[in-house]
Amino acid sequence: MTLDEILKEIKIAEKIVILTHESPDGDAVGSSLALKLMIEKLGKNADVIIPEYSRLFNFLPQVEQIKQESEIKNYDLAISVDCATSKRMSKREYFENAKRTIVIDHHGSNTMYGDFNYVNPVSPACCEILAGICSYYEIEISKDIGTCIMTGIITDTGGFRHSGITPETFEFTADLIRTGVDIPKIYKKTLRTKTKANFELTKRVIDRMELLEDGKVAFTYIDSKDEEEVNAEAGDHEGLVDIGTDIEGVEVSIFIRQKEQENAYKVSLRSTNDINVSDICIMFGGGGHPKAAGALIQGNVEQVKEKLMLEVSKSLKGKKV
Repeated sequence: MTLDEILKEIKIAEKIVILTHESPDGDAVGSSLALKLMIEKLGKNADVIIPEYSRLFNFLPQVEQIKQESEIKNYDLAISVDCATSKRMSKREYFENAKRTIVIDHHGSNTMYGDFNYVNPVSPACCEILAGICSYYEIEISKDIGTCIMTGIITDTGGFRHSGITPETFEFTADLIRTGVDIPKIYKKTLRTKTKANFELTKRVIDRMELLEDGKVAFTYIDSKDEEEVNAEAGDHEGLVDIGTDIEGVEVSIFIRQKEQENAYKVSLRSTNDINVSDICIMFGGGGHPKAAGALIQGNVEQVKEKLMLEVSKSLKGKKV
């Protein structure tokens, strides 16, 4: 799909909704709000529906406009951002009931589930794609749009630490600084600030961490009881998977957390080398990026661990061949 076609769909739609994935990170929330502001620049209005998100993102412009649900059941146009599959989408009934659907994403595992799909797997963040769209549509990037876009870029690149960054990433960043975007503030709010619940969960994650496969794999977990005991809210688990990546020799970090009271765990994998964790997660109906991916696996801690380690071990052995 071309950007001209996307623009046409936005202009003819009267009722527009923006959706993203469950357990939204900075790129998901930032993309949603940036797109809302961009659509306003085009003379339209759009609802953003995100049932739960971390309060660390409360500094973002128009965050107070985010809805948990909508009275409108059938939108003219639903736009999904930063969401690789419809299965991962939060409140996907709005997407399914819309007359037309658009997907804007940067995951290589995207299933192209929209009527129109604009996916660039080379981009390190969905927000960077939106910055490019602004340029194409000749939308002036205001400080508010820039703040939302920069939040997505900073969080999905780990503060420019991940290998997926491109020269364009820094070019966009330079342009955003010129609009008055406060990058140190965004960095501190999103990457350096921990809620008390996150701090308490961090202690438990470190205490339970195991090094497997001769130190090449770090594994840890939290369950619903842990989250209850520390009064965890949405987003308080963010960053826990990255702890294992800081250990010398670790090539794959595995973090799992129980899905509420169910006998299932949400899985987060990170790769520090050339192990493609997206391929591993696809085996379980998930996906993501080569170095950052997730899935949902049925079972208790030991069962989920065994299933994951079987696939991770295969990848490690395949790398040696």
